[in-house]
Amino acid sequence: MTIQNPIPTTARPDFHRVHNGTKAPLQFTGAEYDARIAGLRAIMAEAGVSAAVLTSMHNVSYYSGFTYCSFGRPYALVVTDTQVVTISAGIDAGQPWRRSHGDAITYTDWTRDNFWRAVAHVAGTGAVVGFEGDHLTLDQHRKLLTFLSPSQVLDIAPATMRQRMHKSAAELELIRAGAAVADVGGYAIRDAVRVGTREIDVAMAGRDAMELEIARRFPEAEYRDTWVWFQSGLNTDGAHNPVTSRKLEHGDILSLNTFPMISGYYTALERTMFVGEVDDASLAIWQANVAAHEYGMSLLKPGAACAEVTHAINDFFADRGLLQYRTFGYGHSFGVLSHYYGREAGLELREDVDTVIEPGMVISMEPMLTLPQGAPGAGGYREHDILIITEDGAEDITKYPYGPDFNVVG
Repeated sequence: MTIQNPIPTTARPDFHRVHNGTKAPLQFTGAEYDARIAGLRAIMAEAGVSAAVLTSMHNVSYYSGFTYCSFGRPYALVVTDTQVVTISAGIDAGQPWRRSHGDAITYTDWTRDNFWRAVAHVAGTGAVVGFEGDHLTLDQHRKLLTFLSPSQVLDIAPATMRQRMHKSAAELELIRAGAAVADVGGYAIRDAVRVGTREIDVAMAGRDAMELEIARRFPEAEYRDTWVWFQSGLNTDGAHNPVTSRKLEHGDILSLNTFPMISGYYTALERTMFVGEVDDASLAIWQANVAAHEYGMSLLKPGAACAEVTHAINDFFADRGLLQYRTFGYGHSFGVLSHYYGREAGLELREDVDTVIEPGMVISMEPMLTLPQGAPGAGGYREHDILIITEDGAEDITKYPYGPDFNVVG
């Protein structure tokens, strides 16, 4: 049943369609989503899959445009050779319909596992089902087998990841805009740095500036989840350390990290900074990390393998006696991802990733050195640029300056 004006019901259906209002403008055109679905159906055909049940936030968002908010509830996009249908919880009312490309079914919570009844309604039973092995829990996998009675199940997560790694022209345009928004946040943070100012106050200045810029650039978008990690002193030792109320002191090392979110797409800017002045020991480490950053960016080009790039930067640090201070990989893919969903693990600059870099991919370069408390130059040093791989090299779309000449502030 389709409910044009939803009202409380005593019929208590297992699922229904809540088409409240009309379709909202999505970030991408219908043709863009159709092309993505065509790519998914090609993956399905090659694997012999007749129904794909995608449950991750990143794949539901990538193929439908709807970025769900789970809050402990299951969601899915079910794709067959004729249907593209989001399966969403009743708490969202008509939002999944308005913000998705394709059909939308809402399941109710009157009976446990109505989610899987709605999935089976679209996917059918006895089919060859594709699922995301890196997302579906053991409990939900058991329910998939129970309610869909598939003749076979196949993990299509790696193939969908490979599809997402290659960006369309429309995606590249959005990612460029996101990088520009991240730069806006960086400048706002730079202006807010003062001795005695709290980390949280600086972080809010950057976040507010980015949200205003996103609203200016994308007046019809949804706005959520843009954030800043701004760290100082000891708190810079980890790349993802949360913001605190610590007050900035003269000579502090700082870590600027801005993360605008636009329609499920994450971009980032990360920079080392100092308050007022930088001592000689810290300056030497900072300059070494900047040199590694520049060297690493020069290596990002078509034909280079992720592991080869990683080993080359390792050698660069080892020659300077600094490799022991490196803490994680040197970069990763960008696109539909966030700090709580999505990860194109096949395009990370790590020793165990052999993916060959190709035009149309988007990858960061972000070397980080962390020296422990008490050591000369103690703190975490990190620079981060986003690069689009072109036919003959790479385009750096991060424009906020890095290094000591611009980032000794306050």
